[in-house]
Amino acid sequence: MLALHTIPIDDTFAEAFPMTAARLVVTAETPSWALTAGQVATGFASSVIGCDVEAGIEKWLTPEETPDGRPGVSLLYFAFNRDALQKAALNRVGQCILTCSTTACYNGLPVVKDKSIRIGGNLRYFGDGWQFSKKLAGRRYWRLPVMDGEFVCEDVFGTVKGVGGGNFLILAEDQSKGLYAAELAVEAIRKLDGVILPFPGGIVRSGSKVGSRYKKLKASTNDAYCPTLRGVTKTALPDNVGAVYEIVIDGLDQAAVERAMAAGIRAACRPGVVGITAGNYGGNLGPFHFHLHKILS
Repeated sequence: MLALHTIPIDDTFAEAFPMTAARLVVTAETPSWALTAGQVATGFASSVIGCDVEAGIEKWLTPEETPDGRPGVSLLYFAFNRDALQKAALNRVGQCILTCSTTACYNGLPVVKDKSIRIGGNLRYFGDGWQFSKKLAGRRYWRLPVMDGEFVCEDVFGTVKGVGGGNFLILAEDQSKGLYAAELAVEAIRKLDGVILPFPGGIVRSGSKVGSRYKKLKASTNDAYCPTLRGVTKTALPDNVGAVYEIVIDGLDQAAVERAMAAGIRAACRPGVVGITAGNYGGNLGPFHFHLHKILS
C-alpha cells in the first residue's frame, strides 16, 4: 500500500477523456478589470454535462507577458469538439469580454490550419461597418469602436486536443478537515501552467456517476461516496469518513494533468484525511488513465 504522511493512496486510476481546448489572453488597463473579465467569461462552466464549456482562469499575466503590454489573465476553454468550442467562446467573448471596461482579447495558442476557431472575425459585425482590421506579424486583429475607445480582438484562435476529467477524491474525517485539505490541493495546482480547475473554488462537493434512476438525467449523485447514504446504499466509504471532496482537472495535455494531480494529492495529504482515491468507470469512458501510484512514484 502506497502512503503519503501515513495516508493511504488507493491503487486505482482516474479516467479522463479528450477535449478540444483554447487559450484566451484577456488584458485590461488594470489587473482588477482583467480579473473581472476573466471571472465573468469563465462563469457557469464547471462541467460539459450541463454547461457549454468547461473553463477557468489559468494564471495571471504581467504586462511583459501580454501582446499589448497591459496586465491580464489567461483563460482555458474546453469542449467536446471545435464547433462547440467556437460557439461557446464566441458567445462568452462577445457577452463577457467585449462588454467589460477597457479589455482586449488575444489568442494564446499556435494557430494550425483547419484547427482554429474564429472569434474576432465573427465579432467584428458588432462594429456595424465602423470596424477595421490590421495585420501584424502575420496575425490579424479586429478593432471595434466602443463607448470607452476600442475593443481589440484577434481574428482566429488556435486549438489543441486537451484532456478533461483528471481527478482525485479526498476522503476526510469531517467536512472542515476535508475542505482544508482540498483548499491546499487547489493552491498547489493553481501554481502550475496548462491546467484549470473548472468547478467553484476548484473543488467539487457534488461528485457524479454516469446515469440515474431518472431516464432524463445523464448523471446523478455519486451515492457510493455520500456519507449520509452509507447505511442505505453500496458505499465505498469506511466508517471514519465524514466528508468527501473531489478535485477535477482539465489540461492542455496529459503531462500537465499528471503534474497537477501529483501536486494536488501531495498537498492534500494532511491530518484528518483518511485516504485518497480517484473516479473511473472501469476504463470505458475515456482513453486517458491516470494511475495514482504511477503518478506519485
